[in-house]
Amino acid sequence: MNVQEIKKRLISGNNNYIGDKENLSSNASLRNELTGGQSPFAIVLSCADSRVVPEMIFDCNIGELFVVRVAGNIANSSSIASIEYAVAHLNCKMILVLGHESCGAVTAAVKGGDNGPNLNHLCGHISAAVKMGEGKELSDVIKINAANNAKSMVENSEILKNAVNNSGLVIESGYYNLGSGKVDF
Repeated sequence: MNVQEIKKRLISGNNNYIGDKENLSSNASLRNELTGGQSPFAIVLSCADSRVVPEMIFDCNIGELFVVRVAGNIANSSSIASIEYAVAHLNCKMILVLGHESCGAVTAAVKGGDNGPNLNHLCGHISAAVKMGEGKELSDVIKINAANNAKSMVENSEILKNAVNNSGLVIESGYYNLGSGKVDF
């Protein structure tokens, strides 16, 4: 699939999800088929929030998406390494950084304060979005954070930078609306 077809497939899957018309299946036959390898059509860097399940949101079966989940959809060294693998070895051509309504990690970063060393470290990755979104709604800060993480992938990875410049890799950000289920690209 080319990038336009990938995006069209994500939008179509999201429309199925919104309309309660999912075609999900992970039966024994499909599981067995995938034991020999995987060929996902897209990569999604998503929040760890239990309400944000990319496979369901985009009406995808196992093996169709390469999903990396971390609170705040942060492009840190570990998540970038996983994404590099999918780009270099699985030939994925699109990465979607998916922020979502009411993100707890972004909320914690906006509120500030001492949340312990690990959450403070995570919030540090979101601080630029908080600064850029000062005086704006939480949803705006969440969108800024997703866009910042999409941008930082290229800045922090030679593999991804080369794939964007030479192999047609596209990195986009999106926003998932919890109530409606709609993804805004």
